[in-house]
Amino acid sequence: MITAPQPATRNSHPPLITHHPSLIMKTDIGKTHFYTGNGKGKTTAAIGLAIRAAGAGMKVYFAQFVKGMKYSEFDLLNSIENIEVHLFGTECFINKTPEKEDILAAQNGLKTVTDIVSSEKYDMVILDEIFIALYYKLIDQQQLSYLLTSKPPSVELVLTGRYTPKELYPYADLITEMNEVKHYYNDGVLSRKGIDH
Repeated sequence: MITAPQPATRNSHPPLITHHPSLIMKTDIGKTHFYTGNGKGKTTAAIGLAIRAAGAGMKVYFAQFVKGMKYSEFDLLNSIENIEVHLFGTECFINKTPEKEDILAAQNGLKTVTDIVSSEKYDMVILDEIFIALYYKLIDQQQLSYLLTSKPPSVELVLTGRYTPKELYPYADLITEMNEVKHYYNDGVLSRKGIDH
């Protein structure tokens, strides 16, 4: 006998929705993520992903390009088991002419990260602000393309920064563009510790 569904009462709750095991994909094949655009949140998104991955027992290598100073997240991330952070920049610069030291730091960083990715010692490798390094010609696009095409299937690769060339889009499995709708910078509010750096 089929009974009609009973109407919901004030104290009743909707049934819990659970994922069927056959619908959950295994994460044994690493994807490539791009976080780009002019809006705030690209590095923040990558940091959140690093923490989530570490919480799941994944080993994470977090490389920050262009940034030579320690942002507020540096010590905390380095204190988390399974996350290792390295800086490959002399200072954080915007709209300045790069010097030889800036180029050497970025080149060294990209070579180091390329070796790290190919070693498969880490489950996730994050290249924070790599697209800024590319935009300012601290690295060559061919070098970055090589990294993207030679990535082993086991490694999850995350790249951030504005000015991502559209030619690189086909290499990514996930692309998120942070679009600025409104920003307090435009009202003269400077970078705030713990929020912006």
